[in-house]
Amino acid sequence: MRTLVNSLRLIAVVAVVVAVVAQWLESARSPTYSPWDFFGYFTIQSNLIVAVALAVTLVAAANRKRSDLRVSLLRGAATVYIATTGIVYNTLLTGANVSASVPWSNDIVHKVVPAYVVLDWLLFSDRARLLFRHVWWFLLYPAVWTTVVLIRGATDGWVPYPFLDPAQGSGVVAIYVVGIAVSIALLGVLVVAMSRLRLVRV
Repeated sequence: MRTLVNSLRLIAVVAVVVAVVAQWLESARSPTYSPWDFFGYFTIQSNLIVAVALAVTLVAAANRKRSDLRVSLLRGAATVYIATTGIVYNTLLTGANVSASVPWSNDIVHKVVPAYVVLDWLLFSDRARLLFRHVWWFLLYPAVWTTVVLIRGATDGWVPYPFLDPAQGSGVVAIYVVGIAVSIALLGVLVVAMSRLRLVRV
């Protein structure tokens, strides 16, 4: 079972890297391409965080430190962020124009990886029991990301997602920001709660 779990995680890491690189190569062909814009998307960042978290988990497993608290915190945070990506894409962005996306890459980063990572966290027991105070740590990165995006939207006009467009009015944007922040906090609570489960021992 341990070998299977590690193999699945390695496949997930490779899938993320291949999908992001494929989309990057496609985006780089656009005359308006900017690396700051491409890597500014929460989707791209959360998928890269997942790749790093799972890679670190694999290294920890090789060193027989599968339940290390720091590794589990990183995996837990990655689970919260990628779950947010999946939920937001499949609810708020269902009508978004994805003509510039690589279709299979888009499916991997928005659907396949989020589903796999959540199941990985839920099912497999090689993680430490997290505490509810750790939820505050999960909120730091989204807070910094949102702050940077709002500053960019107000200065150079670039926003990664239409619901953060300042042209809608600050009140509308604030509602979305608060709503997503609450959702991330609730996801954090669920991730901490799930860390207590031991459904499949590895």
